[in-house]
Amino acid sequence: MTFQKTLIALAAAPAIALGIAPGAATLAWADINVGVTVSATGPAASLGIPEKNTIALMPQTIGGQKVNYIVLDDASDTTTAVSNTRKLITESKVDVILGSTTTPNSLAMIDVVAENQTPMISMAASARIVEPVDAKRRWVFKTPQNDIMMSLAIAVSMADAGVKTVGFIGFSDAYGEGWYQEFSKVAAVKGLTLVANERYARNDTSVTGQVLKIIAAKPDAVLVAGSGTPAVLPQRALKERGYAGKYYQTHGVANNDFLRVGGAEVEGTLLPAGPVLVAAQLPANHPVKKAAMDYVTRYEAMYGKGSVSTFGAHAWDTGLLMQAAATQALKKAQPGTPEFRSALRDALEATREVNGAHGIFNMSPTDHLGLDQRARVMVKVEKGAWKYQP
Repeated sequence: MTFQKTLIALAAAPAIALGIAPGAATLAWADINVGVTVSATGPAASLGIPEKNTIALMPQTIGGQKVNYIVLDDASDTTTAVSNTRKLITESKVDVILGSTTTPNSLAMIDVVAENQTPMISMAASARIVEPVDAKRRWVFKTPQNDIMMSLAIAVSMADAGVKTVGFIGFSDAYGEGWYQEFSKVAAVKGLTLVANERYARNDTSVTGQVLKIIAAKPDAVLVAGSGTPAVLPQRALKERGYAGKYYQTHGVANNDFLRVGGAEVEGTLLPAGPVLVAAQLPANHPVKKAAMDYVTRYEAMYGKGSVSTFGAHAWDTGLLMQAAATQALKKAQPGTPEFRSALRDALEATREVNGAHGIFNMSPTDHLGLDQRARVMVKVEKGAWKYQP
């Protein structure tokens, strides 16, 4: 019997004969289509490449339904990210969007997914991607820790180290501005004074002017709010000009490319990060260690020992959330329909106790991230490697 005839026979068979309880939802035969846009090239490539690699580790079936992943590169460009999103929705008819890598790209995509009522799970950090949960952002979720959570970790570390004054330099986009706003709030609470506030573009090759202003302000510590390898530039310039204070970075640099490009110039840097970065160093009773090590094991089995990245883990967590939500949505509607996309959105919002590689997700109608303080640790660069700071 051909596959087509088999499907016809199954469709005609009584529910009891197929082992389906009376009144239960019937099986849907359509594939689940997942659209992905990541920054696999351009300034954010060191973040986007491990995210793209992680897609290959995601489930090929969910609830018995085949899953198709359509992966596009937005080249770290906002316009391309928007174009990719439209293409995935209108041409590939995807049920959900995963991405993008950076905050500016993800913010630009919100209008498109809201207009087409397609759920989106971002891999970018800014709280502005999901806050406030308004008519547009009700379709948007994300997996990276919010800036305020990580800002608090930095402020506590600074205060404990006796830091009183801080110089700030960040990207001249939504990422840098979001970090400045959030860090300013917690700095005041912890008795820290911001004495410099500078910006630079992701593709700049010099920050001499900004660094000279920071050095003139004589801060006890400098916070660089950048991501990926471009975050090395200000720190290198500060080192070259003899700045001897403490250096802090954000979780946007938590990958091996930052260590490789920064070399000795980033030695001693402190930063908050997701547990994945130092998963093997975590105590056995850490609530996220098991899930983090599961991702590390899977990724390194495919791409080699030492290849894992926190950014790939953000992508992994989008897959876990998507799988949990799709399992529920399949009970209500068939993939490829507005009803399925709506059910998928509702299921994402109702996510409870999903153990991700970076934390435990509990979302709600007012919280489309759902992480708590279990999703962060402090680390230090020691001898060219990440060292967990208990």
